[in-house]
Amino acid sequence: MTMGPAAESPDAYIAALSGWQRDRCEMMRATIMDAAPFDETVKWTNLVFMANGPCILIRAEEARVLLGFWRGKRLRDLDPRIKASGKYELGNLVLTEKTELTAEEVARLAAAAHRLNVELGNPAART
Repeated sequence: MTMGPAAESPDAYIAALSGWQRDRCEMMRATIMDAAPFDETVKWTNLVFMANGPCILIRAEEARVLLGFWRGKRLRDLDPRIKASGKYELGNLVLTEKTELTAEEVARLAAAAHRLNVELGNPAART
């Protein structure tokens, strides 16, 4: 499985994409940034949105895009398509060219993810 493009900045990450993946990632990035006060960076070859720790990621792969949430298991009531990933609270929406996903759905998930990080703290902190 191919990881996201090697990029020095979020703008370079998006610029390295093409076709439906670029269109989808541009929409999700803009919607996430409008939904709540996030800082964005590139980490682990992913576009990562930080709010009291890592909160959301976008990862473009060869034939799909992942919209991941550090507290994704808690967001399944908002979108049951979120698949648990790993042994913590991670969850991903797996998107292909045919997957329907609106800006409104992304905004709702991003705002909820932000709220969880504010309320519960940094999901990457080991206690």
